[in-house]
Amino acid sequence: MWHIADLKAYDHILFLVVLFGGYELKDWRKVLILITSFTFGHSITLIMSVLEVVKVNVPVVEFLIPCTILITALYNLITLGSRKKKSLWLNFSMALLFGLIHGLGFSVLLKSLLGSMLNATWPLIAFNLGIEAGQLLIISVIFILTLIAIKLVKIKSETWSFFLSSAAFGIALIMALERI
Repeated sequence: MWHIADLKAYDHILFLVVLFGGYELKDWRKVLILITSFTFGHSITLIMSVLEVVKVNVPVVEFLIPCTILITALYNLITLGSRKKKSLWLNFSMALLFGLIHGLGFSVLLKSLLGSMLNATWPLIAFNLGIEAGQLLIISVIFILTLIAIKLVKIKSETWSFFLSSAAFGIALIMALERI
């Protein structure tokens, strides 16, 4: 849980911000499906990595993570004026695909924690549950900030989404360039 909620792991936090920052509490069903898609994606690659079905190329994965943020932020910005026309299927597919990439990033930490442990089933389950708890914590903070921005400060939803997506895009671009 603390890996994903750690400010040093801000790339994962930033992805969650850009993925969920445009949604309000009334969109909870869409958010639930997005969370499930992202979770399913990173759970698959966590399992595949621990079982050594897939080998992780750390520099490539570390470069791809900010790319997932860039693409999601860009998609948000492109579809900003047409919130109703935004393809939910594309959103969920992106969350699944990008979850696969983020899962590879999580697997590096998990494998270092496991060491030479022979039976990784329970640690894998516990690690995955911890990631989910951390994600829920971060998403809760995002919702609270969105609620404050939109309802109390009276920032338009589109303006808030533009701000979050633009900021995430800028930060992710710097991260990607640093990792080339």
